[in-house]
Amino acid sequence: MLFACAGYQVSLYDELDEQVDRARDEIHAKLAALRDQGLARGSLTLEQQAARVAGQHDLQECVRDAIFIQECVPENLEMKKSVWKKIDSLDIKDDVILSSSASAIVPSKISEELAHRSRFVVSHPTNPPFYCPLLEIIPAPWTDPGVVVKTKSLMQELGQDPVILNKEINGFVLNRIQYAIFGECYRLVEDGIISVQDCDKVMSSGLGTRYAFMGPFETGYLNAEGFESYCDRYRDMIYKLQTELGSPRLMGGDTMRRIHEDVGNMFGSVENIGQRRQWRDDRLAALAKLKKDADKQN
Repeated sequence: MLFACAGYQVSLYDELDEQVDRARDEIHAKLAALRDQGLARGSLTLEQQAARVAGQHDLQECVRDAIFIQECVPENLEMKKSVWKKIDSLDIKDDVILSSSASAIVPSKISEELAHRSRFVVSHPTNPPFYCPLLEIIPAPWTDPGVVVKTKSLMQELGQDPVILNKEINGFVLNRIQYAIFGECYRLVEDGIISVQDCDKVMSSGLGTRYAFMGPFETGYLNAEGFESYCDRYRDMIYKLQTELGSPRLMGGDTMRRIHEDVGNMFGSVENIGQRRQWRDDRLAALAKLKKDADKQN
């Protein structure tokens, strides 16, 4: 959708042909929803954008003459390596960018055996990417620096907000921060400090409202007279609390089941999870539009 909205011709491939047909139908419906929400990107009409997404039933035809290949298979190293081994053996352009949507697997593990490994990066999107534009670009040690620059430029052209990791690290940055928050929330619930509902509220009505517009460093900067002042005031307290956090806890058992039941009671059962996902997307769309309008005013 992002590439088509920017005017690029897109080819989709999956081992299951019906997945490609289903994806094209869903893309058309979502493009229409974006138009109705006032969040359509680019200057093309809905029909022109949808027409730029084609299905292919042959992997070679899908990647032939491509300038950018994005792999989106599940987070399984062997599966990803298998897919890239096939692509690497096909007729692809020498200057093509090979990109994986991996969420935590470092690019060197995926690309180490590829003949075209200097063209490989991880482009990790934030879900759902049309409403959450952050994208992490992670090069392998052998990635051509020009590939990173070109990938960033391409993502900016699509309307995404890319960041570059200077070197590999497990989990990248978004998930490392996300899992740090997740781990402490789990600990607070397991230790009986707070309920599942109230813990989620701390994020949605507290930290999350600020973090929708600014990161932790700007938050600290504004909460004092600059970041130096913030550190002078709070660093000892922050350090003391950080040392009390203890070792990570594996999520499971009674606590896992209790959280599952509480969240289901609050927001709907798994059987009806599609409705809650739509609720999420509608609110993310509204927030994206608010931020877009606010940025115009600045």
